[in-house]
Amino acid sequence: MQQSTFEFDTPGPAEPVRARPARSSQAPTLEQMAQLLARTPDYRVLRRLVPITDFGPAPAPATATADAAQPVPGYRRVLVLDTETTGLAHQSDKIIELAMLLVDVDVASGLPFGPVTLFEGFEDPGKPIPADAQQVTGINDDMVRGHRLDDRQVEAMVASADLVVAHNAGFDRPFVEARFPCFADKAWACSFADIDWKAAGAGSSKLSALAQDHGWFYDAHRAQVDCHALLQVLSRPVGQEQPVTGLGLLIAAAAQPRFKLRATGSPFESKDRL
Repeated sequence: MQQSTFEFDTPGPAEPVRARPARSSQAPTLEQMAQLLARTPDYRVLRRLVPITDFGPAPAPATATADAAQPVPGYRRVLVLDTETTGLAHQSDKIIELAMLLVDVDVASGLPFGPVTLFEGFEDPGKPIPADAQQVTGINDDMVRGHRLDDRQVEAMVASADLVVAHNAGFDRPFVEARFPCFADKAWACSFADIDWKAAGAGSSKLSALAQDHGWFYDAHRAQVDCHALLQVLSRPVGQEQPVTGLGLLIAAAAQPRFKLRATGSPFESKDRL
């Protein structure tokens, strides 16, 4: 029988296994995705406004005083407030929610510093809240029933403030002065009317729009979050060409004398001459 033989090539060294690039087992976080979108010109990212309750130490060389009733020299104590009401007429409608933020502001830079004193409270208007007011504010009768604003706490915060600020103070001021006469003796500034937002490049002077210009959104028409939004907007420079903050502009505006002239009993046709 013939025997067949087979020859095989001697096997060479095995090729090393190429390492595959490691794949991340974790999906990108929402913040990473937001940062990626923000780097492209085709997207704008809005983040939920986070309230600031402490703006950090005072600018050197001054330091904050321990006594909250005594502002630091070179600084002004600003009270930012907002109200929610049963309607638009201060003669007949009532406050149902009041929020206030009290903070020291460096006059030179217009920047806030130190802790923020907070106040928020409901008040029962003594009558049903109209349906349209409930729809706007989200506040219903059950939320305010039996509540009353703390007069002593409000009066104490107002007493320590150098300036009261509201966005559309022409609305809020008559309401709080009717409820708390101590507001009538204070200097006021209106962040809606006393700052030329259009000249600063803002598309709208509405608070929610100003917040969006800085990349924030928030649930509007609740007093405290409106106050936080306003304070943070005013803590930023107004426009790109001037470094002055909104707070700085309002402090300067409040220091200027103002006069109101009224012509009573004059005929209508004389209005242009007047």
